[in-house]
Amino acid sequence: MSAKGPVIIITGTPGTGKTTHAQLLALECPVPLRHVNIGDLVKEKGLYEEFDSEWESYTVDEDKLLDELEPIVEEGGVILDWHTCEIFPERWPDLVVVLRCNHTKIWDRLEKRGYPIKKIQENNEAEIMQIVLEEAHSSYPSEIVIELTSESTEDIEANVARLVEWVGQWKNDH
Repeated sequence: MSAKGPVIIITGTPGTGKTTHAQLLALECPVPLRHVNIGDLVKEKGLYEEFDSEWESYTVDEDKLLDELEPIVEEGGVILDWHTCEIFPERWPDLVVVLRCNHTKIWDRLEKRGYPIKKIQENNEAEIMQIVLEEAHSSYPSEIVIELTSESTEDIEANVARLVEWVGQWKNDH
């Protein structure tokens, strides 16, 4: 999208390691990449309609979120880290990374975070049903969507190395 750097979406069910991957990629990449944790941005900038106490989450105002992100994405060199991706315009990403993890590991990770049982169950079912992967494939060209396993430290290291290599190739091509 920009000569400054690619736009990468890192997505996946909560507990798959999106933020860890995004932080490491931003640190290890030879091209400067800005990591934007969408959940944090929504809270910091008030880009939500309300807080849903039953689900312990914010109802995002998608228009406000997209308006906030547009100039950031236009600059390029950004990693968007969020549990969903289909709201982002098809023209934005150069790469969409969908992290996948065994649902029992996700259950354990979300339990450790103190998620309510209803929210753990919903996210667990979403992972089993491959909801985020299907969203990515239905929203973006298949050649820019990749699925990576994120179950261990070794997986994370290998994934980040692969993404650093991809960014290097992107830079050579642009």
